[in-house]
Amino acid sequence: MGKVLIANRGEIAVRIIRACHELGLETVAVYAKSDQDAMHVKMANQAICIGGNTSTESYLNKNNVLSAAIASGCDYIHPGYGFLSENADFVSMVEDCAITFVGPKSETITAMGDKANARKMAKQAGVPIIEGSDGDIESVDQAVEWAKKIGFPVIIKAVSGGGGRGMRICHHEQDVRQAFEKTQLEASASFGDSRLYMERYISSPRHIEIQVIADQQGHVVSLFERDCSLQRRHQKMVEEATSPKLSEITRKKLNAAAIKLTKNINYVNAGTLEFLVDDKENFYFIEMNTRIQVEHPVTEMITGVDLVKEQLLVAMGKPLSFKQLDLKVNGHAIECRILAENPKLDFRPSPGLIKNLSLPGGFGVRVDTHLYVGYQIPPYFDSMIAKLIVHGKTREEAIKKMQIALKEFAIEGIETNIEYLYVLMHNKNFIAGKYDTSFFERFRYLLTGEKA
Repeated sequence: MGKVLIANRGEIAVRIIRACHELGLETVAVYAKSDQDAMHVKMANQAICIGGNTSTESYLNKNNVLSAAIASGCDYIHPGYGFLSENADFVSMVEDCAITFVGPKSETITAMGDKANARKMAKQAGVPIIEGSDGDIESVDQAVEWAKKIGFPVIIKAVSGGGGRGMRICHHEQDVRQAFEKTQLEASASFGDSRLYMERYISSPRHIEIQVIADQQGHVVSLFERDCSLQRRHQKMVEEATSPKLSEITRKKLNAAAIKLTKNINYVNAGTLEFLVDDKENFYFIEMNTRIQVEHPVTEMITGVDLVKEQLLVAMGKPLSFKQLDLKVNGHAIECRILAENPKLDFRPSPGLIKNLSLPGGFGVRVDTHLYVGYQIPPYFDSMIAKLIVHGKTREEAIKKMQIALKEFAIEGIETNIEYLYVLMHNKNFIAGKYDTSFFERFRYLLTGEKA
């Protein structure tokens, strides 16, 4: 059927390789020198080293990744998430080489990757947005002017931002003056684009996202919502599908808004529209991620849809294998991100040798990981080493499954956040669904012993 180059590493590379093999597709893994013993390298039909130890030398090196695809005769490139997954220049290069990118077209990524432009497109589609600056902010003084016009608090964001990077909350004029240049530098270093914009900051909202997928025949389907409010420093740690606190009316409105915007931009393949929802259930579009998400498994668990396989089939030109009316929410799913970090030392990264590994199991328990005993976690990449996903008939059942699974999950040789997540799963506010994006700032004291 064809050959797919996986332009990624870690658990998502393993996930994509498995989906490819189920479809009868050959796979090519690319890897940094520091990843030569990684699981995705061992699993693929072919593996090609594309650079040194770091991301810049390897997974972010557009020419090296594309050269590997050409040299190995690949028909497709699947980017996973992160790295080059939303890099429009790279996708344009792939298109010029007559290789199919498993994702949207480069012009779509350009349009939605520019957060300020995405806001304009949402507004044109009639989707609510948060009050903010009209276009880019080019100077500190201009930033201060916009902050006063919008009203404090405000949040400064990178136009090409994502993954919780390139954003700062400002409560006063002095905060804006101190944050502007720092955010510019971070945006430039992280995304190669120093442009910034500003929005009114909504305190303690819920972070809700809608999973969509569209085929080349014009069919757009929503696979319902995920609640991703449990974040630390703007990085998601726990995700649920569906949200435990949304009313049915708001849920329907969110899904309708997501489908409308997706159709308006002629989107193709999997994507996620992210919204903030306030305590009165007013919702506001904030951005669209034009790729598969880390948290896609919870959506798969409640819908029975293999999103990665659908991505590949859509890229081949096939219509979606299901319609909107075919989808029903089945039970509840929760995902915990397992990190090689020490929560008691301000989540300091903890790379090292996996000396022993015991994975949880049972009905409705799934572990997506690239770990194995004897694997040396390199210090050059993101600290996420596994995703633990559970599915139950009800949210209560899913929480109980997660509590048991976390208790069974054992990794020796490094520090992890497993104990931290175990404590969280027993927190009365979490169990009651009473949380928002500020929850972890309060919760972190429960494990560290510090005073709030």
